[in-house]
Amino acid sequence: MRPCVLVFAGLDPSGGAGLSADLQAVAGQGAHALTVCTALTVQDNDRVYGVQPVDAGMVLRQAQALSRKMSISAVKIGITGSAANALAIAEVIMRLRERQPELPVVLDPVLASGHGDLLSRDDAAQALAPLLPLATVITPNGPEAQALSDATQPDAQARVLRARGCRHVLITGGHGEGDEVFNRWYGPGAAGGEGGLRREWRWTRLAGEFHGSGCTLAAAIAGQLALGMPTAVALENAQHYTFHALRDAYAIAAGQRIPLR
Repeated sequence: MRPCVLVFAGLDPSGGAGLSADLQAVAGQGAHALTVCTALTVQDNDRVYGVQPVDAGMVLRQAQALSRKMSISAVKIGITGSAANALAIAEVIMRLRERQPELPVVLDPVLASGHGDLLSRDDAAQALAPLLPLATVITPNGPEAQALSDATQPDAQARVLRARGCRHVLITGGHGEGDEVFNRWYGPGAAGGEGGLRREWRWTRLAGEFHGSGCTLAAAIAGQLALGMPTAVALENAQHYTFHALRDAYAIAAGQRIPLR
């Protein structure tokens, strides 16, 4: 039997991000994705034109039907679509943790598309509030980390997020500039104090833009954790996987390429 990752995310009709990306990335780790749809979207490989949240009751029922029969080894959360959905997801996680206190939860705090298109009917940062204390790993990019923390520097951003309950913070640097991408991991066991910088990775910045890169990374981390990998190993393996998926990305139209997951 393969370990299962319970995935909460939106449906991207282009197949580049959201549930499609998560399913492929989780499978790429050797785990199986159980996909709960939080929102229907109107989008292509570049832009989001509309978002219709799924009813929170339906989100809850989808997750309950799956978790009653399947053993959940990790949870991955992408866009919630609404504040009500975020509350429903939090309820699911708290119930699962009554039986599995150490159940890993990976939160990709998607606040907008790469072009700034909104992905929630509500204030996306506010809607995530009930999920932050439940996150084992949160994977914000630079703009997301700033929006969630009101801080401009990675160290300060991580301190705020950890104070809000996130155990491990991986701030990614894909939205920066320069020839290299810096990904910074903050969490327990850091030298020089609780919750400081544990490790920094440097990756060659690849040319072009990619659709679903953040989904790929977070889902790969969840898949690794579902396999029982320690956090450090999961972060390392997932980043290697994501880098190669982006390096070998393919085109389906002009604009952002699709990672080869």
